[in-house]
Amino acid sequence: MAESPPSSLVAFPNAKINLGLQIREKRADGYHAINSVFIPIPWCDTLEIATPAHRTTGCELHLGGHPIQGTVTDNLVHQAYELLDGQFQLPPADFHLIKAIPSGAGLGGGSADGTFTLRLLNEHFGLGLQATQLEELAESLGSDCPFFVRNAPANVTGRGELISPISLELDGWHVALIHPGIHVPTSTAFQWVTPKKDRPGLAQWNGSSPLDWSGKILNDFTRPVGQRHPEIHQALTLLHAAGATFADMSGSGSAVFGFFPTSPPEDLFKNCPNHWRTWSGSARV
Repeated sequence: MAESPPSSLVAFPNAKINLGLQIREKRADGYHAINSVFIPIPWCDTLEIATPAHRTTGCELHLGGHPIQGTVTDNLVHQAYELLDGQFQLPPADFHLIKAIPSGAGLGGGSADGTFTLRLLNEHFGLGLQATQLEELAESLGSDCPFFVRNAPANVTGRGELISPISLELDGWHVALIHPGIHVPTSTAFQWVTPKKDRPGLAQWNGSSPLDWSGKILNDFTRPVGQRHPEIHQALTLLHAAGATFADMSGSGSAVFGFFPTSPPEDLFKNCPNHWRTWSGSARV
């Protein structure tokens, strides 16, 4: 370990969106085999690690920003510290997490926080872990977590932990997101989808752009979740009406996104209810 770690480090865990999400089969271990393309986007939380002067062991997590369900020990930031502490007997650490990414929205915010914690701890304490080692550790935190180690567009299979780089033509494209304030439990959403294995996977879209996707790449959750929560279709309609080249729901919901060839219209979000959360920015992190 480094003898004198920096007093603090700051990272900005970012969200991801799902380009397509196929539920292909129910596995013997109880998980579902999926295929999706994960795309990182620069809607970010803020995460700081600091070495406390008043403690000699353990970690403390201080939360701010958007409310998070569950206890502090349930948070993946805390779990990531405990995971590495079990292997390296870490010095104490304080974390300050300011949430901007909505929780339970299909954007991977919690997974990003957990994985970025592993990355920060690795740098802060000079642990020397390589990307493949970080991915193995991240997998024990959650299925989506390994993606955020390399944090680049990827074709994702297995239960979400098998990651293959994919090239997408996203230069100059913009993304707009709408979260209509609905929490969709993933386990419940899976009950609304009938797995289908006999279809082409998503790796074939290597080298494609949003101009290629409309009507061809689908999220298996969008229809059943939208049938039960009309706000999903309302939000998608707003994106299409504003000129989105491609729009869909991310993950099991309830955030929806649209790709625009230029900056989205300034009045895109004017008809959104006050409790909906919105964001727009570059399609690249």
